[in-house]
Amino acid sequence: MTLIQNPCPWPNGARCAVAYTFDLDADSTIHLNTPDIAHTRVCASSMMRYGPTIAIPRLVKVMRRYELRQTFFVPGWCVEKYPRAIELLLENGHEIAHHGYLHEKPNILSEDEQLEALQRGVEAIVKATGARPLGYRAPSYAFSDHTLHQLVSEGFAYESSLLGDDVPYVVRSGNGELIELPVDYSMDDWNQYMCFKELGYMLPVASPKRAMELFRAEFDSAHRNGGMWITVWHPFVSGRLARCEAMIELIEYMMEKGDVWFATTAEIAAHARACMDDGSWTPRVDKLPYYDKPAA
Repeated sequence: MTLIQNPCPWPNGARCAVAYTFDLDADSTIHLNTPDIAHTRVCASSMMRYGPTIAIPRLVKVMRRYELRQTFFVPGWCVEKYPRAIELLLENGHEIAHHGYLHEKPNILSEDEQLEALQRGVEAIVKATGARPLGYRAPSYAFSDHTLHQLVSEGFAYESSLLGDDVPYVVRSGNGELIELPVDYSMDDWNQYMCFKELGYMLPVASPKRAMELFRAEFDSAHRNGGMWITVWHPFVSGRLARCEAMIELIEYMMEKGDVWFATTAEIAAHARACMDDGSWTPRVDKLPYYDKPAA
């Protein structure tokens, strides 16, 4: 028995698809939220710059050891600010996907402001990589009622901000559709580890063992049911030593279990689209936006 009504057939008979995705925000949010005093927030900046300067080389080393290529969602400003980190990711075959320009939340911007941020992020990635990004994740999951229409217009293939299923599905607007690769708040390292008063986050910090218990339980369930396991990691958070070691143990656990397809989110989206095209799988479809006005 599977608890998933419509599992996608994974390559080579794999039981589940796995993607370790990383949101490389660096210190963009400090400049977004406190632009006039960001230069004075030295401690916060040092913490978040740990991501591109220390954590990225470490994570690249880990992924190289296990012959994995994964996806990094990067704000355009960070692409411009930390070129060496981007070069290192590209040299090792990782995917660079879109994550806003300065990590701005689309659903609190005007439609024109959203499009400007989207296009500036695309331009930064094209300049650094030579190719338009295929995938998008809304900063802070703040997907708006205009986001899908704009992504379709800009030629994206998939997006990974929504939480509406356990496997890929299709999100459709008036001008086209994308593959949706859903995530879940429980699969975000921020909710396990983030505690920093200056940024307004005072969550109890979980031990790496406790965090991995949750991630492993979600993986085991995905493996039993033919699902998809996509986690969201922030390099300056999970790139720290003990947490990175716990990530390594989780990767090894998955590899020992077997029948796992490790892939970038672009590869998962392309596979889902190919299954749709050859008739081997028919996904669920959501029409967006769900509502065009406030409830009465």
